[in-house]
Amino acid sequence: MPDVLTHVLVSYTLGMLLSVRYAWLRPAHVTLVMAGALVPDLMKIQLLVPDEFVAWVLGVPFTWSPIHTLVGSALIIGLGGLFVAPAQRPRTVALLAVGAGSHHALDLLLVTASGEAYAIFWPLLDYRPPAGDLYLSSDRWPAVVAGVSALCVWLVARRRDSDLAHE
Repeated sequence: MPDVLTHVLVSYTLGMLLSVRYAWLRPAHVTLVMAGALVPDLMKIQLLVPDEFVAWVLGVPFTWSPIHTLVGSALIIGLGGLFVAPAQRPRTVALLAVGAGSHHALDLLLVTASGEAYAIFWPLLDYRPPAGDLYLSSDRWPAVVAGVSALCVWLVARRRDSDLAHE
């Protein structure tokens, strides 16, 4: 998987590009896109609360892994939508979904030993799409490309905002 920084930078770039298209999309909304990109990696809570511990406490088999699927991300995003005012829920859920979608898209581009990506559609389908084979999870160039893209978008947005202020 690309590192967290890459996911956040790509989602920042997407959010800023969307803010050019949609006037209602402000910096706080871009932050929602960035937060959405972190949703699939919430499964890393297993580093603090291991699967085995939760299974022992609940008395049933348990794993955090389903969070890193489209259905798991949708459930977390739906829960996240409950934390905002009802009038803001559709936008909040949509922006979180854009971020989570960018996360999954980046993860599907990885090189894997099996040539298959993870079962992104689980539990609906156990299908594993072909891996994109674009880069290794240990590569640093995706973070550099994402950083340069985010910087360019930030500079363009900053210039646009200063031009609007001078009008």
